[in-house]
Amino acid sequence: MQVGLMQATMVGLGLAAWSCLAWSQAGIFTCVDAKGRRLTADRPIAECTDREQKELSSTGIVRRTVPPTPTAEEQAILDEKARKAGEEANRLAEEKRRDRALLARYPNQSIHDKERNIALQVVDDVIVTANRRVQELTTQRQTLVTETDAYKGDVAKIPVRLKRLIEENDLQQAAQKRFLAEQAAEKQRINARFDQELARLRSLWALQAVPAAPAAPAAAAARKS
Repeated sequence: MQVGLMQATMVGLGLAAWSCLAWSQAGIFTCVDAKGRRLTADRPIAECTDREQKELSSTGIVRRTVPPTPTAEEQAILDEKARKAGEEANRLAEEKRRDRALLARYPNQSIHDKERNIALQVVDDVIVTANRRVQELTTQRQTLVTETDAYKGDVAKIPVRLKRLIEENDLQQAAQKRFLAEQAAEKQRINARFDQELARLRSLWALQAVPAAPAAPAAAAARKS
């Protein structure tokens, strides 16, 4: 009988101690509501969601301040700010990734210049071929015009086949001229891209060239000891 009573007493004391510990760890929330009443509870207070609440420890020290619950409009503004902040963080991360890739591809300017020249040479080769074709078409047209001389300027007598060949020649020459203009624009785009890369690379190369800061005296002394 006495053993059972002692066990029950010990259990009761244990529960009481656990309750006190739980209360001390849970914290106390306090605020002054819209009516000027000071409210206290062991959890955030519903009557004070529109104002700050303080969470106190069991000794009365302020653990943290709980801000008011935002309205729907305020929450929308906060969400938009968070979205923009996330986008900016992603942009910066992508920029760093591109910078690392750029440095890995072009560790110095000579390699960058070499690749620029290769890209331009490819276009120059295409331009040479196109100019050769333009010359061929020009020569061909001169031959066709010579054939029309036999008709002494009488356009009505010029055969349909010959007229069609001259028209086709004119169309092909016009197409080649447009193509050459596109290649000239392509060279400008290539140079603009490499110029932009070079400006960025010069900044990155300069950062790489900056020597590391010397260790602080205290840190150096600690290493010696």
